[in-house]
Amino acid sequence: PQRTSFHRSHTLGFRNGYAFSQLPREGVGGETIFPNLLSQDQLDDLCTKGPTLTYGPAKKSPPPPFMPSYVAFDKQVLKFDAYFQEEVPTSAEEHYRIRQVGIYYYLEDDSMCVIEPVVKNSGLFQGKLMRRHRVPKNDQGDYYHWKDLNLATNITMYGRTYRLVDCDSFTKVFMESQGIVLNPPEQMVSDPYTEQRRTPVQKPIVPAGPDPLWQFLTYDTKVLRFYAIWDDTNHPFGDQHRCIIHYFLADDTVEVREVYSKNDGRDPFPVLMKRQRLPKTLAKKKMGFPSCVLEITNEEVLEWYSPRDFAIGKTITLLGRTFLIYDCDKFTQNFYREKFGITDFQPLEISEKPLEKVPQVIPPHNGFGIPEDSLQNCLRLIPKRPPKDVIKMLENNLKVLRYQVALESPVPEDRNRHFILSYFLSDDTISIYEPPVRNSGIPGGKYLRRTRVAKPGSTPEDPIYFQPSDFTIGSTIEVFGHRFVITDADEYVLNYLERNAESFPATTLQSLRDHFRPRKAVKDTVNNDIPKQDLDDLIEEVQKELKLHHSYLNTRKFHEAFHQCDKDGSGIVDKGKFLDLCDRLEVPTSTILLKKLIDYCSCGEDYVNY
Repeated sequence: PQRTSFHRSHTLGFRNGYAFSQLPREGVGGETIFPNLLSQDQLDDLCTKGPTLTYGPAKKSPPPPFMPSYVAFDKQVLKFDAYFQEEVPTSAEEHYRIRQVGIYYYLEDDSMCVIEPVVKNSGLFQGKLMRRHRVPKNDQGDYYHWKDLNLATNITMYGRTYRLVDCDSFTKVFMESQGIVLNPPEQMVSDPYTEQRRTPVQKPIVPAGPDPLWQFLTYDTKVLRFYAIWDDTNHPFGDQHRCIIHYFLADDTVEVREVYSKNDGRDPFPVLMKRQRLPKTLAKKKMGFPSCVLEITNEEVLEWYSPRDFAIGKTITLLGRTFLIYDCDKFTQNFYREKFGITDFQPLEISEKPLEKVPQVIPPHNGFGIPEDSLQNCLRLIPKRPPKDVIKMLENNLKVLRYQVALESPVPEDRNRHFILSYFLSDDTISIYEPPVRNSGIPGGKYLRRTRVAKPGSTPEDPIYFQPSDFTIGSTIEVFGHRFVITDADEYVLNYLERNAESFPATTLQSLRDHFRPRKAVKDTVNNDIPKQDLDDLIEEVQKELKLHHSYLNTRKFHEAFHQCDKDGSGIVDKGKFLDLCDRLEVPTSTILLKKLIDYCSCGEDYVNY
């Protein structure tokens, strides 16, 4: 009871196509076999077999060789011709369908398959209707056997009943060899709908007379081509459209195609009127007849368009559009010459009406952004960034002109405020920065971000921006309602303007030279073996003394007076004239500090570097 393995050892086999047998090496379940162990029954048999033990066992005839069924019935197939009936619920012409099939029975493994011959364009799923396998016969687990197959009988497989009507010669010989009497064969039933389709269709009897297809057979692929123009300028946004009119002689139909030119701005719809018969004269409509119909018949049309209605120079109306024919092709000319005797085919000259150019009105700037950027919305549907002068940006990169400006304001607190105005030569923009001063109450910092500033009085449509030529020492510039006075500039400004003197006016350059001449003189004085620290201390002491005695000194008036005396602009005047000007301008030259400063700035005994 505890045994779990019951397998037997292999004793039968094939080698080189021959069957052979061998003794088992192990017992059932892999038990060891003892060859000398004999049971009591075997010992009793040995007592009764004296002659056999003495002379040996008698020779027996060898048993017939063993042959499996898959070797004996290899490639042997029984074929039966059969049919089955299939319902057709979706057709009004046929209620059922007869389908002829072949049933194949394979003797080697008792499997079956059903194959229907493929008919071209049948619209049915044909071929192998049932794959090869053992077909169940009933619910008890039985399978169909070749003994269950016979002619003139029905077999049911998977709910479909097949009628066996005939078989091939091999099947008849095999069944008779096995002792089965076959029933007489039956005639194969054909599909009634297929037979109906195979019957020839009776051709209609054509009455004697002219062939109605004569026009089609004679004029097929022959088309008259006319070049016309459709003038639609009387409508809003109308234009002159060039078209090609095709007249098909095979069925008297007309087609109109529009000719498009490159970049004309129109959508490419070449067919303006599809190919159809076009009415020339319509019958009078009845009161109850609708004004819009889906299809026009011969009852509503008195006359259709014909080749006689088309000629060069004629104006025809097709479906409400008026076309002027101005030319035709060679085939059309030959057709009219042979058919109607027309010889004049001189084309017309069509002059296109010049288009009226509507001036573009640019709306005024609304104040948001820069005018160049807002102008792009008026020039393009999808605006682009305004173009920049790249060469100018590369040449003037990192080149900045800096000026010191003072705010001109009636507020006393704003008089001592100083700003640095930076002009960027790469894009002509201006930025203003206020250096922070401690305990002034004004935070300082960026006063105006980098932007282009228009001159006061310029229009938003054509703004005029500030240029380096507008910045002179002492000039007043207005930036978005704030007035600034230029009081000083970098030496780089003077050097840049002198290098590019041909691009700037002489007045701007002269104002900068006049402004920097005293500094140059002081610089020259420092170079004359005078300690710079002593000179700076002396200048500071003189300024303090002048502020104590004079609350306000008009330095601009000093510059103008000295420039009038200095005719050649050398920065050196006569010592007597210098003292007279100082007395006239109420400058106390008798003080010790001023006398010392005059001695430092003297050029010899008779001249002073003012």
